[in-house]
This record gives sequence, C-alpha cells and structure tokens, in this order.
Amino acid sequence: MTQLTKRASMALAAMLLATGLLGAPQLFAQTHAVATTATQNAEPWWKHAVIYEVYPRSFQDTNNDGIGDLNGITQHLDYLKVLGVDAIWLTPIYPSPQVDFGYDISNYEAVDPQYGTMKDFDHLVAEAKKRNIRIIMDLVLNHTSDKSPWFIESRSSKTNPKRNWYMWHDGTAPGPGHPPNNWQSDFGHSAWEYDAKTGQYYYHKFYIQQPDLNWNNPQVRKAMYGVERFWINRGVDGFRLDAITTLFEDPKMRDDLPVLDANGKQKINEFGDPQLNDTMTNNLPEVHDVLRELRKVSDSYKGRNVVLIGETYLNNIGDLKKMYGANDDELNLPMDMQIGFINKLDVGLFRQRINEAQTEIDGNLPLIVFDNHDNERWDRYGDGTHNQDIGRVLATILFATRDTAMMYYGDEIAMVTTPPTRKEDVKDPVGITGWPKNKGRDGERTPMQWNDGPNAGFTGPNVKPWLPIPPSYKQSNVKTEVADFDSMLNWYKELITLRRDNPAIKDGKNIMLNTSDNNVLSWLRQAPGQPAVVVACNFTAQPQKVSFDLSSQGITSKQAKTLMKTPGSSDPASLDSVNLPPFGVYIGQVQ
Repeated sequence: MTQLTKRASMALAAMLLATGLLGAPQLFAQTHAVATTATQNAEPWWKHAVIYEVYPRSFQDTNNDGIGDLNGITQHLDYLKVLGVDAIWLTPIYPSPQVDFGYDISNYEAVDPQYGTMKDFDHLVAEAKKRNIRIIMDLVLNHTSDKSPWFIESRSSKTNPKRNWYMWHDGTAPGPGHPPNNWQSDFGHSAWEYDAKTGQYYYHKFYIQQPDLNWNNPQVRKAMYGVERFWINRGVDGFRLDAITTLFEDPKMRDDLPVLDANGKQKINEFGDPQLNDTMTNNLPEVHDVLRELRKVSDSYKGRNVVLIGETYLNNIGDLKKMYGANDDELNLPMDMQIGFINKLDVGLFRQRINEAQTEIDGNLPLIVFDNHDNERWDRYGDGTHNQDIGRVLATILFATRDTAMMYYGDEIAMVTTPPTRKEDVKDPVGITGWPKNKGRDGERTPMQWNDGPNAGFTGPNVKPWLPIPPSYKQSNVKTEVADFDSMLNWYKELITLRRDNPAIKDGKNIMLNTSDNNVLSWLRQAPGQPAVVVACNFTAQPQKVSFDLSSQGITSKQAKTLMKTPGSSDPASLDSVNLPPFGVYIGQVQ
C-alpha cells in the first residue's frame, strides 16, 4: 500500500466516523491524533491556515425550523476537524431584522434567537477549541440596521446626541426627490433615503435599511472598538471585516463619474441605473487609520494572535499591498480577490496574479479565495463537461500555493450554484430588485448537502428549509462522497493533508515554472533542506505534455514521486515527460 493510499484510507475512515457512518472510536482517536500533530512553531496560527466559511442559516438545522443554527455547527466540528479546517468564519449571527440575512445588525453584542443563545455560542467556541479550531466572527463596521437603537435615536431629531453617528445631509433642494448627489447603492438605485421627519437624507451604501455609520465621529469608533473587545473576550480568535473599504466617503460630496462604453455612451447596470464608478465612496485613504486602530485593539491581546481579515475587492496588487499597512500594522489578511475571481481559465492571468501575490506584497502571505456567500460558486469556471476536474484544478491552486486558504462550505463536495428559476421564489432582495439580470445570491447559499436522504440531512424530513435543496444533493453529498476515493471530498482532504504535512507545500517558496506555456499552469514549492515539489494544472480540455528543467532552481534530478494526481491518470517516467489529461493535475516530489 502506497503512502498516498494509506492516507486516503485513514481519511476515509475518519470521514466515515465523523459523519456518523462508522462506529470505531479507537480508529478515530488514532486518526484524530494524526490530524493534530502539525509541526509547532512560533508563527501565528493563521499563517498557512485553512479557513472555512460557514453560512449559519444553511449549515445544519437542529431544531427543525428550516434555518441552520449554532448547535448545528457544533454538531459537525468533528467533520471539519478531520477535513483539516483550522478556523471557521461565521457570517453574522447577531440580532437582525434579516433584511440582508444578518448584515443589518441591530445589536452587536448578542446572538439572534433564530441561531441560538449566547450559551450555545460559548459552547461552540469551547468545543471548537478542544479540536484546535478557531472561531472568526463577521464584524460589520460600515453600517447598522435601521432598527438599531443607535439609528432610531439618530433619526428622532436633528439635535439627538446620536444624530452625527450616521451620514445625514441636506438635499439639493427641500423635500424628497433631491438627493445630495448621484451616489448609488451597491444594491441598486440611489444611496440616499429621504427622512420626512427631519427633512434630511441619510446615506446607505447598501440597502435602505442599512444606514452608514459616520466613521469621522470618535464616538462611533469607540463603540465599535468596544464590540471588537467584547467578542475577543468571549473567545473569538479573529474577525472578517465586512465591506471594510467603504467606511468613508468624499468629504466634498462630489458626484461619482459615469462609466462609458467603447463608443462613449453611458453604461446601464443590471438594476437599470446609469453605471458609475465608486471612487468617491470606496477605498478612501482614511480607511487605513481605522485599520491601524482596529489592529491596536487586536494586538493588545498578547499571545492570542487575533487575526483581522478584510473583505477587500481591489483594483490591483498595489492597493492590496497597502491593506497590510506600511509597517505591517493594518490587516493581517486582506482577501486577494484578484486571483480567485478572474472567472476564466486564463493561464497567463493566473500566473501573473499568483506571482504578484508572491512577490509584490512585501513577503506577506496572501489570502486566496475563490467563492463566498456573495458570489457564484466555483462551478462558474466549469465548461459543463469537465466540471469535476476543473474543480480539482481550482482546489489545487487554492491549497498548493503559498497562502492562507479560504474556502466556502460545500466546496469540498462540489456543491454548485443553484439560482431560483422564478422571481417569486427569490429571498435575496438583490435578486428581487435586479431580476432577471441579477437573480441575487440565493443560488450560492443553499443548504449544506450532508446525505442523499430527505432535505439532504440539513433539516428534518417534513420541514421546509429556508432555501430549496438543489437536485444535485443526490450525487454531491458528504455521505456519498466519503466512500468514493475519487470524490471531490477526498481530493480536498488529501490536498489539505499534504498542505499540512509537506514542508515545501506548507511554507516553501512559490516559483512559477514554464512561464511561456499558455495551456498548463505550473509552479515549484521549495523549502530549505526539503525535497522540492512540482505542481502542474492543465487549463485546457485537451491532453497536454509538459517537461520541467529545474536547473535554475539548483535541481538536477528528473525523477519525482507522485504525491497526487487526477484520478485515472498515469505516473510520469520522469519530469521530462509529464502527461496531463484534460484539466488534469499532477503534484510530484522531486527525488
């Protein structure tokens, strides 16, 4: 039995146990021990970690109300541990009217009853800690709910002490229909809402029910830094900072400029509005002051290594570099959306952007992500014929590159985007406003597919889940895939295990290879005193043959030991001739 097969067998047995399909506690104890014996060193825990985004509404329902809850996440911690997850990012679980499914927060220091209680949260944190899994909270700093006590006070009168906690402005003329400028909401139409009681407009970068906070107000900053401390004291090990680049707006209130097409005509967006750039409301320099202050709070917890992750959709690698801070004193991990959201299998563009992330951010670690609750799942890269193999390619880039890796629940079982087919079925207000050009985000938020039984095991058999279970659950589910060595689930498990155990993959240099090849993306992972590893991913639907000359990296050997390969493919006789099937992957350790 090869080492690869041994690992696969252990992974399979552990997965079966963790999903309740195998009753061998001593076997799990052995495998569980293997999963926790990573090399210990002084670097922060989040470096090279695997971060798993959980959308709590859709993970596991334990009280049969059709909505996932905190106890459902706790129930599956063993599964996540065996998979190799280091941290769970929870999308918002705070009390909320749920207009934006939790991103409209009315109380930052409590748990919404539909997800459970604070006792349930504390239990989740404690049980996760036993398994060496950290909890990362979603911290929404840009806006609150319009039902927040802060905003209720603010809109009550122009003289209320909290009036200046939000962005209130006079219109260009008295009365409704005359907003202060042309700024638009990211979710469609004007970003200004008229308030008849006080005769002013408030600004909302997102929904009308999500008024923007005024981050020029020191009281707002003090309140939010208090929220940060509250959850760290509760045992949280980090925050994903939602919409962090949108905290500030142009103080001169200048209009955004129109976006023109190739013929110089005004573009129209999917909401039917004139398309504008957002240079007056996004990524203003004042954001960096707040990031430094947030970092001071998190760093004040010595020995905790609290991580700050930023939702950072940026235009170029230079802007991403700035998010780490000139003195590495801002975000620990700004999300690198420039790699995962290329949205086409372009070898040259992937090579360029991966190389930029390795060489142009001052040695910092990139946080690579391919999908999340706001974007279509990985299958947007698919061609309809080779989707599974394309999924393996994307996973290989995510886990075999030098980075911290962020994945979305269900990626590991190849869950696919399943948008609603009728407007009346849409839950996401973005889809209601943008239908049919924009069907909203329901398609990437469907319930986790645990088995091939009723409701995919997400909730009780006679319960209507909050979103429909996709038909794909019959084939793509944990129970089915755990028993299939060639499944996406076992591919993920093997990659994550390799990432943890192989020194070159874990922390070696990332050097792009064969840089003129437009069909195959290849790179070398090389760590001092350790065997180097070659990774090759075929980006085409045709078989490809590649050869590697590693002499410029000081490597003369042409022999490699296969670590992973696309199911059904052959081991190469030498690195002079590596045959890749359509969208095939080869990972080999140089001998």
